[in-house]
Amino acid sequence: MRNWWFIRHAPTHERRMVGQLDIDADFSNAKSVNRLFPVLPQNALHLCSDLTRARQTAAALNLNPHFDPRLREISYGEWEGLAFDAAPDPDLARAFWESPGDIAPPGGESWNDLSARVTALIDEVNAAGDGPVIAVGHMGSILAALSYATGLPPERALSFRIDPLSITRLDYLDGPWAISCVNA
Repeated sequence: MRNWWFIRHAPTHERRMVGQLDIDADFSNAKSVNRLFPVLPQNALHLCSDLTRARQTAAALNLNPHFDPRLREISYGEWEGLAFDAAPDPDLARAFWESPGDIAPPGGESWNDLSARVTALIDEVNAAGDGPVIAVGHMGSILAALSYATGLPPERALSFRIDPLSITRLDYLDGPWAISCVNA
């Protein structure tokens, strides 16, 4: 059995598409970080997105992770840094958000691209053995993992909230998955 403890990075307070922009997280609310210490497993494998906000979160949690770019947020390509309603092609933006799958922003990733890299990491780690994994990532990578574990289509997986510094726990039972908590 492999227990996955996905943690979304600390808040950034951004209100734009930051995807793979490398920005800092805000740790002014120490209580939010401290509440995680008593519930995280000891002797876990530590994985982390290589983006700064995730790296900072892993450091705040005293983790010593392997940094893996497959845990990065989705790439918005040419839309990186734009307000959500400012994409140059509103029809493409609407299709990207409302029909996730193969549609991607110019120079960016589709939901299927994001899911493929996240599930490849999960399959690789699951095949390597048992035990707990703490993975610090982003809303998109956690939603992709949740979609994979549940078999939910992307539009349904995107309906879940994944707050900063929340835990989503998915247990791989050598075949089926059990969902222990989402956004806890």
